[in-house]
Amino acid sequence: MRANGETVATAESLTAGLVTAVLTTVPGASAVVRGGLVVYATDLKWGLAGVDPDLLAARGAVDPGVAVQLATGARDRCGSTWGIGLTGVAGPDSQDGVAPGTVHVGIAGPTGANVSTITVGGDRHEVRAASVRAAVDLLAGRAAAP
Repeated sequence: MRANGETVATAESLTAGLVTAVLTTVPGASAVVRGGLVVYATDLKWGLAGVDPDLLAARGAVDPGVAVQLATGARDRCGSTWGIGLTGVAGPDSQDGVAPGTVHVGIAGPTGANVSTITVGGDRHEVRAASVRAAVDLLAGRAAAP
């Protein structure tokens, strides 16, 4: 990304900043990482990241469309090339009828946005760690594409 002059920003719910923390462990990350929004509370998803409040009301916070809008909001609000948005349920309890281990990772770039949904077994730590890996992998795959 650095060689291409690209940047990234995040809007994280269940990972609460872990993706940004991992990205910034790389020396020289300041040339690529613009920033991140921790939007753990539902009202911050629309207040800070710009997720449509009607979407949140209709589908809840753990939804593929919310992940895409989080990614787009991170990209737009931080002025980056790429945005990553994560929402999901780390557990141990369900949230709004969504089972623990359900995670939606959105990515928004110069030509559009998409989402990947994963289901992870394990405890909160394992779900969050797998979510971070999925986000970094998705970014690496999209950012490397022509």
